[in-house]
Amino acid sequence: MEKKTRSLRCPICRKIVLRTEAEFPFCSERCRVIDLGKWASGAYVISTPVNDPEELMNAESAEERTRHALEGDELPDGTHGQKIN
Repeated sequence: MEKKTRSLRCPICRKIVLRTEAEFPFCSERCRVIDLGKWASGAYVISTPVNDPEELMNAESAEERTRHALEGDELPDGTHGQKIN
């Protein structure tokens, strides 16, 4: 029974790449660098929900402070935000 060689397509140029190739999962160094450039420029984004309750509370707190500051309301620390017209 012959063992199958796994392959997939290069994520940049879509050329078939075998798992045994040196640049796997890319077909070449060029495609690897293009992919790295997309990550570095922000073209790729990993978006996941915040699962850490502390991080979620911090984000909500910052959002609330911003809203209060924009509306000129009293902030939780007793200071007042500036109302922006």
